[in-house]
Amino acid sequence: MWRRSFSFSTRSNSDAMRVLKEKKWDALVIGGGHNGLTAAAYLARGGLSVAVLERRHVIGGAAVTEELIPGFKFSRCSYLQSLLRPSIIRELDLPRHGLKLLKRSPSSFTPCLDGRYLLLGPDKELNHSEISKFSKRDADAYPRYENQLENFCKFMDPLLDSPTPESLQGISSVKDRFQDKISKSAFWARLLRQAISLGQKDMVDFMELLLSPASKVLNNWFETDVLKATLATDAVIGSTASASTPGSGYVLLHHVMGETDGDCGIWSYVEGGMGSVSKAIGNAAKEAGAHIVTSAEVSELMMEDSGIVNGVLMADGTRVQSSIVLSNATPYKTFMELVPSNVLPDDFVRAIKYSDYSSGTTKINLAVDKLPEFGCCKLSHHEAGPQHVGTIHLGSESIEEIDSACQDAVNGLPSQRPVIEMTIPSVLDKTISPAGKHVINLFIQYTPYKPLDGSWEDPSYRESFAKRCFALIDEYASGFSSSIIGYDMLTPPDLEREIGLTGGNIFHGAMGLDSLFLMRPVKGWSNYRTPLPGLYLCGSGAHPGGGVMGAPGRNAARIALKDFKRT
Repeated sequence: MWRRSFSFSTRSNSDAMRVLKEKKWDALVIGGGHNGLTAAAYLARGGLSVAVLERRHVIGGAAVTEELIPGFKFSRCSYLQSLLRPSIIRELDLPRHGLKLLKRSPSSFTPCLDGRYLLLGPDKELNHSEISKFSKRDADAYPRYENQLENFCKFMDPLLDSPTPESLQGISSVKDRFQDKISKSAFWARLLRQAISLGQKDMVDFMELLLSPASKVLNNWFETDVLKATLATDAVIGSTASASTPGSGYVLLHHVMGETDGDCGIWSYVEGGMGSVSKAIGNAAKEAGAHIVTSAEVSELMMEDSGIVNGVLMADGTRVQSSIVLSNATPYKTFMELVPSNVLPDDFVRAIKYSDYSSGTTKINLAVDKLPEFGCCKLSHHEAGPQHVGTIHLGSESIEEIDSACQDAVNGLPSQRPVIEMTIPSVLDKTISPAGKHVINLFIQYTPYKPLDGSWEDPSYRESFAKRCFALIDEYASGFSSSIIGYDMLTPPDLEREIGLTGGNIFHGAMGLDSLFLMRPVKGWSNYRTPLPGLYLCGSGAHPGGGVMGAPGRNAARIALKDFKRT
């Protein structure tokens, strides 16, 4: 396939590799995804010599822009921005480095087969009017629901930008143990003050949200099926769970924690695609002195006889030395594939090996020659309307439909009626497609990693599932299939092979309550350090988890800098 990727380089790759081998680095970062680049930027700003080693020909990991069809630039994996931490945008001055966010209003459109539709967004009057078409009671309740989630996000916010209060590992001095106790006491005291300020009723509601199925939470608030289904998609996105799975309420909260330019819960497109996020962070890292090398695959970590990590062995046999190494790869990739065998504790290996890396996600990127025309809108013109601006929810008019789609995957089959989130970034971003034509992203669930009725390696099987998705869209927008110029499809095995996501899991591991905070990636090792001295985890498999957030990279860099300066 013809392909063009969007990265940057100030020297040829051979020159970059030569520079890489010439010295011992203070820090190496494995993986040039947005978290790895964030870690590199903060390490370099802290005065360390830093090199980033990216396996692919382009930086960005899952936050990448690639021109897979001439003239059409796809956000190949991640496709929306909201979770990137405001502290990172501010501290790295990302707008100066090219980051431009395009707010969406309205932000959500759900068409119904019966001819009705639901628009939602930051406009409170629009929300009340739209929901009132289905239920006046729900329209009145919706602002209270949004306000409660916003309060919960404020409670969670400080936890995202700080390392966990993990117990000290290994041998430490009396001074270190004393400082650790002071630090942890301060952390828990802050959390207690936040809980008290939240109040007992809201705290109980917060615990209910964390522990309950999203369906229970939404049923307590609303009566309208299409409203509940639209909101429930945030609770299942990227997971193999249904909206009726206990704990799915947290995933719902995780996806409304973000903001765009200070507006809470607002998702945006990024001009130039999601690769522009990675490019801006990469530019900030390079400005601080970081050295970024693409087409540089790491095959194994190097270790001293004492067990301290002291560099990496490249796939071409090159040895690169460093004082510390940070891995932006998944926990499984890092500890089961890059770490030499028999050097990690058995209990740690078991915990990593049996963590949940399952995925039900497939991404299809399309080039089309016209916008979809949704029958429920009954518009005669072909221009972009409010229904094209935000996320378009298809195949999920009720929570029961979402659960049914999930059950198909539980039974080992791709969903008969998949849950589809469609976005059309070219409506707002004129830089990614030819005039009059558009880029469309389809985020699809549920697709098992190994379907029982075929194989994703079979081209005809892949095509039949893609056509199933297109046919479902045709039900809402007649003639959609005929507008397709070409498409790129990434199933869970493709996401694993192409992007390095173990199991195809977009979060580097499940975001269940048993895999968060002090238990991410595994119990006892949540503060970015690992059982191997000199090795740190800085990707989405570490606290606070997945999404284009940058927090794991920033937090890990701060811990690594602290350790580096102490030793």
